[in-house]
Amino acid sequence: MPTTTKSYAAQNSTQPLTPYQAKRRDPLPTDVQIDILYCGVCHSDIHTARNEWRNTVYPCVPGHEIVGRVIKVGSKVKKFKEGETVGVGCLVDSCRVCSSCQENLEQHCENGPIFTYNSPEKYIGAMTFGGYSQNIVVTQDFVLKISSKLNLAAVSPLLCAGITTYSPLRRWNVGKGQKVGIVGLGGLGHMAVKFANAFGAHAVVLTTSPEKKADAKRLGAHEVVISKNENEMTTHENTFDFILNTICASHDINAYLRLLKRSGTMTLVGAPEKPLSLESFNLIMKRRHLAGSLIGGLKETQEMLDFCAERGITSDIEMIPIQKINEAYERILKSDVKYRFVIDMASLR
Repeated sequence: MPTTTKSYAAQNSTQPLTPYQAKRRDPLPTDVQIDILYCGVCHSDIHTARNEWRNTVYPCVPGHEIVGRVIKVGSKVKKFKEGETVGVGCLVDSCRVCSSCQENLEQHCENGPIFTYNSPEKYIGAMTFGGYSQNIVVTQDFVLKISSKLNLAAVSPLLCAGITTYSPLRRWNVGKGQKVGIVGLGGLGHMAVKFANAFGAHAVVLTTSPEKKADAKRLGAHEVVISKNENEMTTHENTFDFILNTICASHDINAYLRLLKRSGTMTLVGAPEKPLSLESFNLIMKRRHLAGSLIGGLKETQEMLDFCAERGITSDIEMIPIQKINEAYERILKSDVKYRFVIDMASLR
């Protein structure tokens, strides 16, 4: 029988999030029940809570950057034991049999990945509810091991912001000898700077905000380009091997495509609400590539978490109680956070 857990939910697209009793299934033989300690706040949470992608089912409990402690395991669970610190990212299940799942790309499951919130739940006929809650029940194959070496609160954004930036940098083999641009220095961009630097690339932050120069350098950027400055942008035309574009607001992508070398690639990880306009000759004349990337599969996400543990990489965070989630949403929209909000879920108890 389903049980309930304290949470915060959006009841519609226009009202603030409020307390809600979310349903959880009782743990099945292969399930892990997790007491949630911290949950990061992602811009996707806002998009979904406010139905900006036109697919939200209400009530909706957001949150897919979850770090917690195992409090119960099913009889067939072999990977985890009670008391362990674990993580749950953007996925809680998939079909596991399609070609994408077989290639450890569960995020591209051809039968539909089951996302941590706002997806059909397989077992109790409801929608999945995310990490703005006291606990969560997840099948063991979609639970991740978290190192105790790192600040657990600062680890939680790695489960979305971290893997969203790590995956494309790995996919396009970013490394030594390459000039890599990161468009935007927000929740995603600040992680991209850390990873590009750790991979040995020459990291360049492209930002509209001159006041972010010092922070970009602190995070590991070798150069900072003010994208509103035409002279600075012109100087860097045809020089980048790879650009990771993290912007989720409408913007001119053509200005950034012109910065790529012949055969260079720009990958989008931000998701603007409105379609972007593309000048096709920016691709054709230099054989440039425009690509997109989602998150990573479970194998790659674990690889990223292990890499971060080895290198001491975490997100820069500001901790909040759950009662300030609506204020945090408004501050995110104003870019008033350095660089990721994390909810201390003890505030819900």
